[in-house]
Amino acid sequence: MYRVGIDVGGTNTDACILDKELKVIHSVKVATTKDVETGVYNALKKVIDESKIDHSLIKYAMLGTTHCTNAIVERKRLNNVAMIRIGKPATTAILPFIDWPEDLREKIELDSILISGGYEFDGRKINELCKDEVVDFCNKIKGKVESVAISGVFAPVNKQQEEEVAKWVREILGDIPISLSNEIGNIGILERENGAILNSALSRVGKAVSLGFEKALKDLGIDAEIYFSQNDGTLMNLEYTMKYPIFTIGCGITNSIRGASFLSKVKNAIVLDVGGTTSDLGVLYNGFPRESSIPVTIGGVHTNFRMPDVLTIGLAGGTCVKGEKDNIKIGPESVGYRITEDAIIFGGDTLTLSDVVTKLGMAFEDRKSNVENLDKDYCDDVYKKVILKLEDAVDQMKTSQNDVELVLTGGGSIIVPEKLKGISDVIRPPHYTAANAIGAALGQISGDVEKVYSLDKMSREDAIEDAKQEAINKALKAGAKKDTIEVLNIEDVPLAYLPGNALLIKVKVVGDLI
Repeated sequence: MYRVGIDVGGTNTDACILDKELKVIHSVKVATTKDVETGVYNALKKVIDESKIDHSLIKYAMLGTTHCTNAIVERKRLNNVAMIRIGKPATTAILPFIDWPEDLREKIELDSILISGGYEFDGRKINELCKDEVVDFCNKIKGKVESVAISGVFAPVNKQQEEEVAKWVREILGDIPISLSNEIGNIGILERENGAILNSALSRVGKAVSLGFEKALKDLGIDAEIYFSQNDGTLMNLEYTMKYPIFTIGCGITNSIRGASFLSKVKNAIVLDVGGTTSDLGVLYNGFPRESSIPVTIGGVHTNFRMPDVLTIGLAGGTCVKGEKDNIKIGPESVGYRITEDAIIFGGDTLTLSDVVTKLGMAFEDRKSNVENLDKDYCDDVYKKVILKLEDAVDQMKTSQNDVELVLTGGGSIIVPEKLKGISDVIRPPHYTAANAIGAALGQISGDVEKVYSLDKMSREDAIEDAKQEAINKALKAGAKKDTIEVLNIEDVPLAYLPGNALLIKVKVVGDLI
């Protein structure tokens, strides 16, 4: 039995094959194509052909993709969205789509409405729903709308009104993609609402990606269970991906972090993923990516669903170096995928960091003759600046003054030295250039809950147990095997600014594939 992992990057698409003991059999790297699907097919075909495995024995196929990120950034292939907010009169001061970039709003917003309803933090109703408001709005948009987003005040505490409105919407609009905010984001209505709108807008893209991957596998004669990488380092099945495409955003670095943990056998460290254009730094916490504690902006839109805590810097293998010795400028420009044409080591005329480290004897020994005319003192000065930039980035990701381990991934990590300030050990694990694809192949299934409870109504222990059970149910829905589910993390934070002895509980569970 084998599993195949694929990760689509801006420059390369990586693929790997793991056996049932999770040993890496083979990995490949091919150019990412404009339509992405072709690149995925090429990577799959190459890794199977070169490994010479029996493709009928592939049981799982996992894909980490940039499709949804690209759709939002490029403002292409997005559904129009009708937004229904349950929160009148409590939320009339700020309307939906507030503070959105104008060009993205024009692409997505069909119409929006505020209707009566909503809850207090402890689940008490602010107002009753009015079905006529929903019916009139749906009749108005019928025939024009492509997807619907529904958000309600404190919906993560009580999802009943969102589900009731969704039922009424389906009665009139039929089988249309509907996103409920309680399934997408956390406490904080505007950011959660934005996440639901974006998820609805990505419905077409999510379906196309899912079916496209399924077709690529069928074309190669592979009958495997299909999973997609989420941005928390875990997986979701085909049906789940089509329903929640937004959770694929940011999965690239999480795949690298998970792959780095597996290859290095390290559970807590900083991971530095160096590509051709940028470097991403993330934090391994108990073998999973540390989540961001601040709202995340996607395509200029503020959201609050889970995303990895990542720092991106313009320092990589293809980064351009300019200026005289007393005025050296490193990046952020990069030759990117043109490195094999433009870099000096490959016969080009653009000075890159790959050229600098080659001159200093750190890489590409067979191409050293191409950089013999470079000034070594100048390269030394450039590299000192590189080290300072890397050390500053590492310092930004640390939460204590203690030295930590650094795990390197990505082909561009040749620019990283063996010693850095604040780092106890620099680790280059085997197969580090394909850590992203390996991370995709490894993934487990997760379930997450963030919810406010009133301890006037139940004990702390009962509240935690309720949140834990809800997280387990989410993992089971996403495709986890029941007897393998374990609790990864539980946090409970008293909310002094709310009445009624309020407690915010966050639970994350993970389990193996069915």
